[in-house]
Amino acid sequence: MFWRSVVGKLWFTILLLVCFVLFILTVLLLGFFENYHVVEAEKDLLQTASKVSDVVAEYEESDIVLTMTELVKDPSSQVVITDDSEEILTVASKNENLPDISYDWFMNDEELAGVAENQEDVMKVAEINSSELGFIVVGTPLQGEEGAVFVYQSLDTIEETTDQTTKFIFLGAGIAIILTTIFAFFLSTRITSPLIKMREGALELTKGEFNTKIPILTHDEIGELAMAFNRMGRQLKFHIDALNHEKEQLSGILRSMADGVLTMNRQGDVLVSNPPADQYLQAWAFENKIENEEGDGEGYTLPAPIQHVFNEVIENEEELMTEVAVQGRSWVIIMTPLYDEEHVRGAVAVLRDMTDERRLDKLRKDFIANVSHELRTPISMLQGYSEAIVDDIAESREDKNELAKIIHDESLRIGRLVNELLDLARMEAGHISLYRDSVETDVFIKKIVRKFKGLAEDKHVDLRLSIEEKDDRMNIDPDRMEQVMTNLIDNAIRHTAENGVVDVIVAKSSKEWIFEISDSGYGIPEDDLPFIFERFYKADKSRKRETSQKGTGLGLAIAKNIVEAHNGKIHVHSIMNEGTTFTVRIPIQLDEFEK
Repeated sequence: MFWRSVVGKLWFTILLLVCFVLFILTVLLLGFFENYHVVEAEKDLLQTASKVSDVVAEYEESDIVLTMTELVKDPSSQVVITDDSEEILTVASKNENLPDISYDWFMNDEELAGVAENQEDVMKVAEINSSELGFIVVGTPLQGEEGAVFVYQSLDTIEETTDQTTKFIFLGAGIAIILTTIFAFFLSTRITSPLIKMREGALELTKGEFNTKIPILTHDEIGELAMAFNRMGRQLKFHIDALNHEKEQLSGILRSMADGVLTMNRQGDVLVSNPPADQYLQAWAFENKIENEEGDGEGYTLPAPIQHVFNEVIENEEELMTEVAVQGRSWVIIMTPLYDEEHVRGAVAVLRDMTDERRLDKLRKDFIANVSHELRTPISMLQGYSEAIVDDIAESREDKNELAKIIHDESLRIGRLVNELLDLARMEAGHISLYRDSVETDVFIKKIVRKFKGLAEDKHVDLRLSIEEKDDRMNIDPDRMEQVMTNLIDNAIRHTAENGVVDVIVAKSSKEWIFEISDSGYGIPEDDLPFIFERFYKADKSRKRETSQKGTGLGLAIAKNIVEAHNGKIHVHSIMNEGTTFTVRIPIQLDEFEK
């Protein structure tokens, strides 16, 4: 871990560089000082040889020469004086550490033998044949006569000096390495300490802490980097806040849209969806028994109809529209390619639920057809019977009166149909006006039921009334509610077989009045129940009525609008061949009742 850190790398780099420089410098210094000591020793010996040559030239007595030579030479060196008679004239006092050298040895060496003849100084490093001991020897010719002075010295002294110098060099190198290590750690710490804080700040940024600030301790490049880091944190916070704001705004727009929106990438994966689109995807998955993850569209399998359109949009790069039906609802899908500069990177689909529009369109067509059907029969009868009167087909006065009565009844039927259509149109347009009044519940219901006693007796139907709150009052529009109750009771009696039962029950809860009209008649098929309150809807296959008993098919639609105008609800339950129950719930309006 240490070697992977900036401190370790920087310390190792500086130390390696310094060690390399010190190694080169040490090698050069060792070579230099070794040669330097040899050269200096040779110069000293040559100077001694010159002094001895001067002494020999000045004094002729060997004792004096020997004494003077002893005074002149270094104690660690040895002096040998030779002449042309091939013998050693004088040898200075011996140094026990130096070997004896014969005259022949000097004469056998070409360089040393030519000193007297060539009158030139000679300096060299040599070894004695009988010993591995190396030494330095110099020679200088005698002045004014033939012969030479040789001075030689052992290399031990030079080696000791060299060893001492080497020790000092290595000691200096070691101290330099230690100081370099300390300096490297100090420098690394100074550099990496702000970097460590920046790393910690970066980790905080990854966690979303954009208010993190790095302390600025210096004004160098690292300090400028810390300033740039803090500026970057502020800019990141600003831009991320802006992005989040735009994302929330876009998400709010998508959620509030009535149309569904799906965004797919080029691979067909759902990237963005809103609740209406999720509703379509869930309905399609349920219908096709495909399990999908709950979410905002991600993880959903792209439906086959959309997949087909998506493939064509990506391939042809043009807008396409299709209409699909899922779970009884009709969806119009408009898909447009999404471009990334010049390339298609996906597609966006807008899904519009056209179920209500299609239903309203169907209702419009059905309304025209039903009105035409309802009007065609009475108009045909009016035309036919009126022609019979005009053509004198009815000869007697009684026949003409009967035809006139039929024409009158059919004209009343047409008028009733037109009035009901106008009432229903006003109600659905919200133009219905309620004239609320406080009425006695018992009196109001009994009056309505009393009107149907004769019809119930003619049909041999037992009409029964049950009121839980007889001494209470309710705040309603009595004329409108009487129209509702009349329609429901009339339907119940007319669709109940002989010896059947029709129950009218009035109850009251803490919040609402409850009216139940139930019969033991033929019942309504389950498939017809959702459409029972639509205009002109008749379940004729279960409601076996005579032609004279047929209504306009608008009564339940008008009743529903009247109940909803009272802020109430009406619903129906029915079982085939067992009976039907209509339930009306009207909220209790205490404030208006008290008035």
